[in-house]
Amino acid sequence: MTIATPSTPPEPAPSGLTLPALTERVEAVSALYARKFGIARDPDWFVLKLAEETGELTQAYLAASGRTRPRVASEGEVPDGGRAALAAEVADVLAHLLLLARSQGIDVERAVREKWFVWEGEVGGEVDVQAEVGRG
Repeated sequence: MTIATPSTPPEPAPSGLTLPALTERVEAVSALYARKFGIARDPDWFVLKLAEETGELTQAYLAASGRTRPRVASEGEVPDGGRAALAAEVADVLAHLLLLARSQGIDVERAVREKWFVWEGEVGGEVDVQAEVGRG
């Protein structure tokens, strides 16, 4: 089985969340979870948790792409080729990446602008996002 890649990007969800607002909501949930289960979120925890979730993302990707042994579906689980599990792990990795950045005082939007968007000028000006995404 191959992981499908859309030819056009999906429409953004109408959540209205900005990256900083998303980060703060993730932080609030993480803090509540840590209090409930007695987890000390020290500086090491943020990076170690991100590594753990990245491993789970890799496992979900391998399962969704048919490169691991089949697992037994849970009762009531709708077979979707592993897409729901993959999406859940992508969400976990993103959330824990935002938590790590926040814990280290990193402005993610600024870091992306300075690391990635400088290439727009190097490759000939503004990038047509729709055209580039469609090319893969």
